[in-house]
Amino acid sequence: MKWLRLMLVFVPVAFALEFIPALRNDLLLFVVCCLGLVPLAGYLGEATEELAIHTGPRIGGLLNATLGNAAELIITIVALREGKFELVKASITGSILGNLLLILGFSLLLGGLRHGIQRFDRQQAGVSASMMTLAVIGLMIPTLFEVIREVELGRLDIFNTVVEDPALNRLSLGVAGVLMLLYVLSLIFSFRQPERGVGGHVGVENHSMDESDAHQAKWGVPVALAVLAASTLAIVFLSEFLVGAVEPTTEALGLSEFFVGIIVIPLVGNVAEHIVGVQMALKNKMDLSMTISLGSSMQVALFVAPLLVFVSLLFGRELTLFFSLLEVAALALSVLIATIISVDGESNWLEGAQLLAVYTIVAMGFFYLTAGIPEAAALLRLPM
Repeated sequence: MKWLRLMLVFVPVAFALEFIPALRNDLLLFVVCCLGLVPLAGYLGEATEELAIHTGPRIGGLLNATLGNAAELIITIVALREGKFELVKASITGSILGNLLLILGFSLLLGGLRHGIQRFDRQQAGVSASMMTLAVIGLMIPTLFEVIREVELGRLDIFNTVVEDPALNRLSLGVAGVLMLLYVLSLIFSFRQPERGVGGHVGVENHSMDESDAHQAKWGVPVALAVLAASTLAIVFLSEFLVGAVEPTTEALGLSEFFVGIIVIPLVGNVAEHIVGVQMALKNKMDLSMTISLGSSMQVALFVAPLLVFVSLLFGRELTLFFSLLEVAALALSVLIATIISVDGESNWLEGAQLLAVYTIVAMGFFYLTAGIPEAAALLRLPM
């Protein structure tokens, strides 16, 4: 994608805004960082895909499985270090919702408008859907557990999911371990039966090539490693700038960090791959398009979220899997409608419009909920 190279101009601009006091503007810095992270995430994915071609299908599949959401993982780890737990949780939820509703919705809508009824491997989609259902169950149980405990203790605050509960911490660690084990098992399944695998490629350029060129490496191993290292380092710096500018930006725009995490952060880290998924649908390659959308959401739920729980231990405070009730409800319903749509192995533009409608409804719900949190929290907070 040639536009990725053009957007690299925002990377030095972000450094200038951060380190030159005369140019400092937090809102502009936030916007520039978002734009600069898009090409960096794209090049990170492309470098991973190039290394995967050189290392063979098995090691390459492992690279794809571990680095597929590396850009978003880096952003959330930086946010964890800064103690922005609500932002991290919101980005996890937003990433899953974005893949299942927004990107898959655009893929089905635009692909259906161009090609009419499109078909894909219903068994592969079924495996991915069942894995996502199990993942959402894993995210729901700690939430329901803590809500019940808070009700029993008479201190329920439905707007606060950052609580000190040793039992919740232990449960979150246990659930995170189980989810990561399930992800490893899915990789083993993919390696043994690639035609029924649940993962997918994460590269950018290779997806847009003809099938005859899809497995021809454009870069050598040294170049791929250099691009991987450079893009990772740049993502770390821009993530630092972005997280530092979140609070003044949300105050200036009248938004909450939670809403920014739900909508903005997931798009920044994955927009290049998302565009590829839509392109594959436009080329009538629905199997690959479904793999990108479902595989990426599954990786976030089964690998990124549990990994962040363990990484948070390094910063002295544990990230739990206690999400808000609206988040778990949105996740469960999103997986349900995505499963219903994919179970027959066929798609059309109306189903894409349905997914986009659900995403719009969910986004409006989060926007108006967070806009009214201060007043509603004062009214609904139960006495100790």
